[in-house]
Amino acid sequence: MKIIIGSDHAGKDIRKKVIEHLSGKGNDIIDCGTNNDTSNYAIEGIKVAENISMKKGDLGIIICGSGVGISIAANKVKGVRAALVYNEEVAKLAREHNDANVISIGARFFEIEEIIKMIDIFISTDFEGGRHEDRVHTISDYEDSCVDC
Repeated sequence: MKIIIGSDHAGKDIRKKVIEHLSGKGNDIIDCGTNNDTSNYAIEGIKVAENISMKKGDLGIIICGSGVGISIAANKVKGVRAALVYNEEVAKLAREHNDANVISIGARFFEIEEIIKMIDIFISTDFEGGRHEDRVHTISDYEDSCVDC
């Protein structure tokens, strides 16, 4: 699987550990950074989201201090459904029910083991389709039709 990953400064150390873990499992990783001691979460989230929108990867991972700001930024990019995940069940449901293509995690709220577990669940779960497909299409149809929003 090809995974696009990025973080702001608060998530950079965790991002590096996640990359090591996912690479070790045979995934192809595109690292969007940052490696700086300060950065703008919005820029970092948008970088990953644009790569996902352009289909340069299968799934994205974004990490900032809380996971909130970076997910808001990523969700501004057409075709991106970034889910702020806070436990294993939500990681699974984000894929099964929402067809989320980006997982967002708050670096300051989890140990690395918890983060890796949520990511592993997210990337190994498929979209369930069915009744959920109509809801996901409602969102994408709105994106497509909204010109002055």
